[in-house]
Amino acid sequence: MNITELYEKVKKNYDERYRILEDLRNMKPPEPFNWVQEIFEKFYGSDKNAVIYYNMENEMEIKVSYNRLISNYNKLINLLRKHGIKKSAVIYLMSPALTEQWYIMLAALKAGYTLIPLAPNLTEFELKFRFSSIVPDVIIADSENMKKISRSLKNRPLKISIGNYDDAINIKEINNENNTAEGEKLFINDVFIKYFTSGTTGMPKTVNHSAVLYPIGQLSTATAIGIRENYIHVNLSSPGWAKFSWSSVFSPLTAGATVLSIDYSGKLNVRKYLEVLGSYHVNSFCAPPTAWRQFISANLDGIELKDLRETVSAGEPLNAEIINKWREKFGTTVRDYYGQTESTAMVANLPGKSVIPGSMGRPLPTYNIVLLDEEMNEINKSFEPGLMAVKNYKGTYGLFLGYSDDEKNREVFIGNYYLTGDRAYRDDDGNFYFVSRSDDVIKSSDYRIGPFEVESAIIATGIVLESAVVGSPDRLKYQKVKAFIVLKDGHEKNEETARTIFNGVKKLLPSYKLPEIIEFVDDLPKTISGKIRRNNLREIEKEKRENNMIGEFEYFMKKY
Repeated sequence: MNITELYEKVKKNYDERYRILEDLRNMKPPEPFNWVQEIFEKFYGSDKNAVIYYNMENEMEIKVSYNRLISNYNKLINLLRKHGIKKSAVIYLMSPALTEQWYIMLAALKAGYTLIPLAPNLTEFELKFRFSSIVPDVIIADSENMKKISRSLKNRPLKISIGNYDDAINIKEINNENNTAEGEKLFINDVFIKYFTSGTTGMPKTVNHSAVLYPIGQLSTATAIGIRENYIHVNLSSPGWAKFSWSSVFSPLTAGATVLSIDYSGKLNVRKYLEVLGSYHVNSFCAPPTAWRQFISANLDGIELKDLRETVSAGEPLNAEIINKWREKFGTTVRDYYGQTESTAMVANLPGKSVIPGSMGRPLPTYNIVLLDEEMNEINKSFEPGLMAVKNYKGTYGLFLGYSDDEKNREVFIGNYYLTGDRAYRDDDGNFYFVSRSDDVIKSSDYRIGPFEVESAIIATGIVLESAVVGSPDRLKYQKVKAFIVLKDGHEKNEETARTIFNGVKKLLPSYKLPEIIEFVDDLPKTISGKIRRNNLREIEKEKRENNMIGEFEYFMKKY
């Protein structure tokens, strides 16, 4: 059996996807292989809606069929090629969840471009770093974000604007192009997509995904969510993040389903959002843990989701209260699953199976998940925590090729193992339970935040001698960003100083990275070599939060 035959089985046998993943694990990756041309165009062309865009503010609706989606991305490829854009060119994409997101992403994959999605809430400070790290050949953005991008650029790439922008080609010019285009020959080491991701040291690095392994590997995500061809699917995730590619693009398009893209600005109006789900008869719904906590805390009287069949969450464990309250109200069980920016879905509670609150489920067959102790020995005992790793990782469908940083690669690829950086344990039945990160990355409201980024912005305020940023336990967000700060001489430890620092950081970083808690200290715990002991600070912070203790010079900032 080859990959094409496997996709034929996927389309016909939704209930056998888990077994199909076992078949996939034993298949050698095909080369050359163009997923868009050889799979998507073969199985999913039709007049059925591929994407429905709905704007919650002005109630505008746009529908794009599968056939129109194929036509549009071919036209975009032809437009780019007319302007001399060749295979491996770097394309940055920054916009809300507009329908263009789908055909730009598929165009990049078919034509062999390297796509770098950007979240719309990135600041100029963050954009300048990204553009200096990887110089763009092409920028595609909506007109509002194009203004911010243009102020951050040092070179002059080809600009394509979604909407009118004086210094850019309007994307509507694709309508002058032919609607057929030949795809490039793609190989495993051809990079399709790069995500900037936060690490424990230094500024963000890129996660580099294969043009062959990544799209095929998304079969694991489609299996975890349980999307079917006749479903309307919604994912509450912003463009620019891996979760958007997972759950808004590849999973529903792999199933031949319809994606409903609900565009909202500002703070999420929970009630209105759920009402939209009901009005569109949504069948499968994916949201982060923060959103699920908001949902069950809201007034849900009168809201009905009669067509909802599958509800899933990823990012951190959900407790029994959230799962039970949602099930009592709407009849579906919110199922946890696990994956990373570096992968597709790796572990999941599968559709139709009982869910143990707090468990992320069992490993999906495409990933050989093991637990390791500190000496890199595999742990076979139940309930013994260890580091999650992918064994024999090379050629794993869905797993990334590596980081842009060689030192980081040496840290995570050791022998035959890829180390995820997450600690977990399993029970007697093979269900996995998340324990913690093994590094200093902060997990807050479905975001990964590197302490160095925040510390750099804090130092940039000019009044701070040094700082250490850690995650502070929080019921709603899982963790908040907490900054321990040593001030330069001449500055007072008071709320006014804390507010000055907070406002300074606010000019440089998006809201989710801001230090919500600031505590002034005389010094920071360090190793003999001078490295800050963030683990000590995390333990101090955990104890304080558990006992409702507030330090003498500790201040709580409100972000909004």
